Amino acid sequence: MALTLRERATRTRSLPPLGGDAPGLLLTAAGVAAALAVHAAVPAVPKLTAAVVLGMAAAHLPGLRPVVRGVARSGLSLAGKRLMRLGIVLLGLKLSLGDVLGLGWATVAMVLAVVAATFAGTLWLGRKLGLPGDQPLLVATGYSICGASAIGAVSQAAGSEEEDVAASVALVTLCGTLAIAVLPLLRHPLGLGEAEFGRWVGASVHDVGQVVATAQTGGAGALREAVLVKLMRVVLLAPLVAAVAVAVRRRQQWVKQQWAEENISEDSSKDSIKSGSRPPIVPLFVAGFLAMIVLRTTGVLPERALTLAGDAQELLLAAALFGLGSAVHLPTMVRTGGRIALLGLGSWVMVAGVSYAGVLLTT
Repeated sequence: MALTLRERATRTRSLPPLGGDAPGLLLTAAGVAAALAVHAAVPAVPKLTAAVVLGMAAAHLPGLRPVVRGVARSGLSLAGKRLMRLGIVLLGLKLSLGDVLGLGWATVAMVLAVVAATFAGTLWLGRKLGLPGDQPLLVATGYSICGASAIGAVSQAAGSEEEDVAASVALVTLCGTLAIAVLPLLRHPLGLGEAEFGRWVGASVHDVGQVVATAQTGGAGALREAVLVKLMRVVLLAPLVAAVAVAVRRRQQWVKQQWAEENISEDSSKDSIKSGSRPPIVPLFVAGFLAMIVLRTTGVLPERALTLAGDAQELLLAAALFGLGSAVHLPTMVRTGGRIALLGLGSWVMVAGVSYAGVLLTT
């Protein structure tokens, strides 16, 4: 039976509006497509860098700002968290134990020293500068391990605020992008050959895509060395996340002890203890990351599968970084701009200097 115009209008008005995560995920997909277009037009701009910048732009454009802060916020947050985890799992397929061991123990020791010195130094400096929340921890993680991917992994284990994650990603992405232009200019003044330049880039530049963009200027040998050293740093992501999870659990236990010592009533104390969540020592996505390394090491996956997994990993991380970029609030960053910029500069000099010294000692 045909519906009258009034019945059709009533039925149309009664349909549920598009809500939930769908608007944010659709906006994320559009942002990833735009990032791919930027990279195609300007290959020197890595996809992940373009995704972060476009996410930040979307959060501040007058036409999109209400959407980003309103109906799309849920989906954008989902992309920044859940898709980041999936991307990190697939990142494990870029690694094999054979490649890492093939670097030699001297290079492995150099990478460990660079990561430890950069992480500890950046964390100390960030706290001395009084940066809020988990920003010192997240920036230290991004500079020492693998940029935005490491920040996303550690923030999941630490339960960091989205604003802290977004500010840290923006800083690390900016400095990593500047490295693409700056480090090749320093190669000859520093007296670095092809292999030495590649190792320096791999040990000091943050994101894998930025490492590739920087090292390829030094030739095929430089690119190979850079990628191997960089992936060695990525391997250290798993123990770092596990260490952060342990620290969070200990901090929660300490808080519970403080509650007990302050003579809170027995019932309320028990309720508080029950409600406190204890993060796993090894989060599920980190276990997946390690499982992918083992799977890659077995050699059972064909090259085509690895290529498809690599493409999917880039798309997932681009979507996650677009979501994180959309959470950046520039007025808030401006209020701590001087301090966070000083932290970024100090950490950048630190990782570049320690890496340069390490390359000279192990060559």
